[in-house]
Amino acid sequence: MEIPNKVKIIILAAGKGTRMESDLPKVLVHLKGKSLIKHLLERVDKLNFDTPYIVVGYKKEQVMHELGDKYHYVVQEEQLGTGHAVNTAKNYIKGDMQSVMILYGDQPFTSVETIEKLVAKQDETKAKVVMATVRVPDFEEWRHCFSHFSRVIRKENSKIKNTVEKKDANEEELKIKEVNPCYFCFEPAWLWDHLNKLKNENAQKEYYLTDLIKMATEEGEEIEDIEIDAHEALGANSKEELAILENFLK
Repeated sequence: MEIPNKVKIIILAAGKGTRMESDLPKVLVHLKGKSLIKHLLERVDKLNFDTPYIVVGYKKEQVMHELGDKYHYVVQEEQLGTGHAVNTAKNYIKGDMQSVMILYGDQPFTSVETIEKLVAKQDETKAKVVMATVRVPDFEEWRHCFSHFSRVIRKENSKIKNTVEKKDANEEELKIKEVNPCYFCFEPAWLWDHLNKLKNENAQKEYYLTDLIKMATEEGEEIEDIEIDAHEALGANSKEELAILENFLK
């Protein structure tokens, strides 16, 4: 696929991962002998993009030591949400750029194809926000992980209107089987401008990157999206979820 190479990738890797019952930063938890983030970086390294920016926080020295000096690092001193993490990275990212891609160090199955499709969609449509979505038939068995994801709310014309975090969703919204894995590709100038407008008026008191979706639609912008395979969006927030990832690698 022919895609532009003026892409900046930000990988969020600052979390502690309390539910993993481990002192390790979550992205350093091992999956089949390799840290979660290394699984992701093996794919990212195959792309013809600039060196990724990795946002670190909890035990940042361990993460940086594990990954070495081939990446840019951004330190998020306080973990105040995904929007805050990207805003922290904003001041470190230099050079000409056409798109800003957001990925997550604890989601190891993100494919090269998905990253390329997101960038190509943004290049083709010039949308301020392009995102991935996942549809599941139910939240049973291994798919129960997605019950914790934010739900995708669509308008009558099927375009995305908003997403709602589980903790902020009402009963009807929780029944929605289309969820948001939070893989985004943004138009840079729009992203940098709107990060400062995020507020933490939610159950977690965090600055959510996902709030940019509603912000864009309220300004009359259309959110473009691609649908990806559910397994690509799997992450590890607990030992149970790590076991699910291991089963997919068998």
